[in-house]
Amino acid sequence: MNRRDSLKAIGLTAISSALLLEACKPGKPEDAVVAAKDEIQPGREAFEIQRDKDLNSFKFFDAHEMATITLLADIIIPKDGKSGSASEAKVPEFIEFIVKDIPKHKIPMRGGLKWLDIQCTNRFQKSFIDASDSQRIEMVEDIAYPNKVKPGMQQGVSFFNLMRDLTASGFFTTEMGVKDLGYVGNTPNKWTGVPDDVLKQYGFDKA
Repeated sequence: MNRRDSLKAIGLTAISSALLLEACKPGKPEDAVVAAKDEIQPGREAFEIQRDKDLNSFKFFDAHEMATITLLADIIIPKDGKSGSASEAKVPEFIEFIVKDIPKHKIPMRGGLKWLDIQCTNRFQKSFIDASDSQRIEMVEDIAYPNKVKPGMQQGVSFFNLMRDLTASGFFTTEMGVKDLGYVGNTPNKWTGVPDDVLKQYGFDKA
């Protein structure tokens, strides 16, 4: 199963528009998760630059939480023959930044990570990061399908939905993610004429 199929299989048919809007704010994608080095950043106000610096001046997640986020992100978007994994696109760093930038995500994320470790400890006598690959996948499969949630797993489903949205928003707003989608956008000086299927639809030939 390739990445696109696996994302579809776990229910990611559309990226959260609200998260994408936040992710696409000037300076938010991949390179903005590290402190700005240049005082002059075209198109950005001084208060925006200072806010990013303030947010990057401290850590919210500890090392254990970041390791868990990294594993989850790479389960959601693994490396394949087309592009790199979520962690290679700096998605964990993006999530660290976004959670500080949008504080309402702090409790759901931290609580969800704690819930995940408790569940793994009860089930495998190990935390999520210490579990085997197969154990991690087993755990994820129990919370990745909202329509098949088992009793007592609702909190995990809510957490994984948020984690999946943040991961997708972080990945698909990077250069790597855009290339993975095959999005070209407006390309100047490369007009090749009206597509054949459109000409055919209106009874014209391109000859």
